[in-house]
Amino acid sequence: MVRAWLRRPGALRLETPDGQLLHSTTGINDSRDDLYVSATRRSWLLPAHLVTPVYDDAGLVRRRPEAAYGEPSFGNGRLAAALDPVELAGNAPVPLEFPDTNRVFLEQPREVDHEGRLALETIVTPSRTYVASDPAAPLAHPGRTLIRIDAGTGVCVASQSLDGDSSGKGHWLKILGVDEYMLDDLFLADSMNLTDVRRHISWDIGPAA
Repeated sequence: MVRAWLRRPGALRLETPDGQLLHSTTGINDSRDDLYVSATRRSWLLPAHLVTPVYDDAGLVRRRPEAAYGEPSFGNGRLAAALDPVELAGNAPVPLEFPDTNRVFLEQPREVDHEGRLALETIVTPSRTYVASDPAAPLAHPGRTLIRIDAGTGVCVASQSLDGDSSGKGHWLKILGVDEYMLDDLFLADSMNLTDVRRHISWDIGPAA
């Protein structure tokens, strides 16, 4: 079990439940000059928060535009895949005449409570077109996998393989807060001793002369 603080796209802090630091991003304020002078196509893609997906009538993403997507990762790619589970759906619907090209086949989803938050749960089976973001840590294992997606954030909060040698494998996330204020100090190796503006600062005023 670990506790995590996340600031997209590149800042991550991990602690044990008793507060021992496991990992903290060290370069959140580094210059990006090297990225842009590399002159690759990806270096000129817009950040994900500057593009607008196409939504359907239910408020779900219908088509995801191309952008510089990416999530912080630690150890392996499971966390990044769970934060952005595009490997389960792809960037856009497949043509109606080729339904077998969907990334996964899924059963009827249902609404469930996951750690106090609304989530959608279903069982998925990977198709021939399924490609995991990290082959060593796929969200959908061979055979059937139980998947839960947080309704408010789109994060894959739980997965559990139901078949074969991988039966029982998966992950479980509990979302403690969304869009909360966080100091840069959380993500730096050396504290900058910044003031947390959420806390009241008392001012001692002496007697008038």
